[in-house]
Amino acid sequence: MEKKNIDWTNLGFAYIKTDKRFVSNFQNGKWDDGALISDATITIGECAGVLQYSQSCFEGMKAYTTEDGHIVTFRPDLNGERMEDSCRRLEMPVYPKERFVDAIVKTVEANEAWVPPYGSGATLYIRPYMFASGSVIGVKPANEYQFRVLVTPVGPYFKGGVKPLTLCISDFDRAAPNGTGHIKAGLNYAMSLHASVTAHANGFDENMFLDPATRTKVEETGGANFLFVTKDNKVVTPKSSSILPSITRRSLMAVAEKYLGLEVEERTVYVEELKDFAECGLCGTAAVISPVGKIVDHGKEICFPSGMTNMGPVIQKLHDTLTGIQMGRIEAPAGWIKVIK
Repeated sequence: MEKKNIDWTNLGFAYIKTDKRFVSNFQNGKWDDGALISDATITIGECAGVLQYSQSCFEGMKAYTTEDGHIVTFRPDLNGERMEDSCRRLEMPVYPKERFVDAIVKTVEANEAWVPPYGSGATLYIRPYMFASGSVIGVKPANEYQFRVLVTPVGPYFKGGVKPLTLCISDFDRAAPNGTGHIKAGLNYAMSLHASVTAHANGFDENMFLDPATRTKVEETGGANFLFVTKDNKVVTPKSSSILPSITRRSLMAVAEKYLGLEVEERTVYVEELKDFAECGLCGTAAVISPVGKIVDHGKEICFPSGMTNMGPVIQKLHDTLTGIQMGRIEAPAGWIKVIK
C-alpha cells in the first residue's frame, strides 16, 4: 500500500486524523460486534456517565515498521489485560483481551498507509479507550458504554534527541492508598495535570510523586514509571500498590536480566536513598526510557553521576536493546511481538 505523503522525519508528537477507527457499543448487557468507521466525531448525550462521573479508561501503545518491512505491535495482550483491570475497578463492562487485540490489528490494518516507514524515527501511536455513553444522574455506573481505537502517526517524544530531565519532588499527591493509581483511569491523568503545569512553570520537566501516606517513598510521575541503576549496576524499580504497572517497565526489567545479565529488583525506594543511585530513568510507551539527570527536593539538588548531557551507560543499553527488539533488529522473547502485516 502506498504511504501517505508525510514528512515522516519531522513529525511531532501530536494528533493527526487518520482514515479509520474501531468502535464497539455495550448495550442491553452485551458488546456488539464492532466496526471500522470513517467518522471521527463522537456524539453522546448531555447526561452521559463519562461527563457526569468520569467513567473512562484508556491504553497507549505503538505499531512499528520493522527492519524487514513487517508492521508489528508490542505486547498488546498485556495492554488488553490492563484495560480489563481498569474496567473492573471502575465498574465498567470488560472488553475481552482477545477482542481488544483483534480490534488493534483491524485498526492498524485499515490505516496501513499511515504507519511510518522503518528508519524514520516515527511510529503509529494506538489509543484504545472506553467511556460511559449511557445517561446517568444518580451516582452509579452507567448502563451503556463505548469502546474505541484510534491511531495517529507520531514522531519521537523528544525532538532533537533525548536529553536528561530535571525533576522536582511534588507537593501534590498522584493517587491515594487503595485508590485508582494502579489502573489507567482518565481521572488519574486529570488529577496530575495541575501538578505537571506547576512543575513546568517552575522550570522542571516533570514531577516525582511520593506515597501520600508517609511522603518518604518514590512512586512515579504523572505518566511514567521510575527505573534506577545502582553504582554496582543493579536495576531497581519502585514497588507500590498505587503505581501503574507499566508494560514498558516490565519489559525493560526483563531485558536487563535476560539480555544484559544484570541483577534486577522491585522494592520500596526511599527518597533518602536517591543520592546513592548512579542513573535514573522514566519509562513508558511514548519515549521508552528517558534519562533523569537531576531531582530537586525543595531546593536541594540530587544530581546523578550520569550527568545532564547524555543517557547513562546502563539506561542507554536498556533503551537500545528494547527498541532493537521492537524494530526487529534483535530477536524478541516469545510472545512479545504481534505481527500485523
